[in-house]
Amino acid sequence: MAGHSKWNNIKNKKGKEDARKAKEFTKLARYIMVAAKEGGKDPEYNPQLKAAIEKAKAANMPNDNIERAIKKGAGELGTETYEEITYEGYGPGGVAVYVSCLTDNRNRTASDVRHAFDKFGGNLGQTGCVSFMFDRRGVLAIEKKDDIDEDELMLRAIDLGALDFESDEFGYEIITSPEDFNDIRDALSKEGYEFSMAEIAFLPQNTIKLTNEEDIKNMVKLIETLEDNDDIQEIYHSWEIPDDLEI
Repeated sequence: MAGHSKWNNIKNKKGKEDARKAKEFTKLARYIMVAAKEGGKDPEYNPQLKAAIEKAKAANMPNDNIERAIKKGAGELGTETYEEITYEGYGPGGVAVYVSCLTDNRNRTASDVRHAFDKFGGNLGQTGCVSFMFDRRGVLAIEKKDDIDEDELMLRAIDLGALDFESDEFGYEIITSPEDFNDIRDALSKEGYEFSMAEIAFLPQNTIKLTNEEDIKNMVKLIETLEDNDDIQEIYHSWEIPDDLEI
C-alpha cells in the first residue's frame, strides 16, 4: 500500500489549516444530512450515518454542528436535498483522479469540475474510465502516541480481519474491506483507540510519480481548486506526492 499513508498525512495536514475548517465542516454536514435522510437519524441502526459522524469527530467538528446536520437530514429543520455524483478523469501526467460529490445543482457541479480539469492540464472522462484503478477500502488512521504498542495494535487489527497495516513517523494506518470496516472500527474504539481518520475511501492500486515541474504545479492547483468547491466531498488520485512537497 505504498503511498497511502503519505496521502493520508498530507490530507490531514491540510485539514488542520484554519482556513479550510469552515469548508470541511460544510462538506461533512452534507455527508451527515444525506446519511440521516437515507437511513434514519439513529447511528446504531444506520452504519452510513455512524461512519459520517465518526469522520466528523475525527475532523474535530463541534457536536452542535453534527446534531444540527442530523436533524436537517431527518427533516426536522427544513429540507435540503443533495444527490451523490462522481466524476472521473486524468490530471497532468496521466494521474488518475476520482471525484466524489454531494450537490444540489448537478449542472453547476459538472461545470465547475470540468473547468478545473481543463484549466490545469487534465481531462474529464466518462464514468468508469479510472474507477477500476482504485480499490474501495476502509481506512483507519491512528496518531502515534507513547502509550500505543505498535505490535499489539498490529496483531489486534489483523486478528479482527484487517487487510493491511502500516506505520510511519506520524502514526498507524489500518486498511479493511468495506464490509468489515464498521466492526473493526467499533472494536478498536471500544478498546480505547482514537482515530484521526475513519472512513471508506478509494485507494489507488498503483501510483504515478510526476517529474515535470509544470505538471506538479498543475496537479497541486487541480487538487486545491477541487477541494475549495463545497460540492466536492473527496478527491482520490494516483499521484505519489513527494515527501518534501508542501501543499
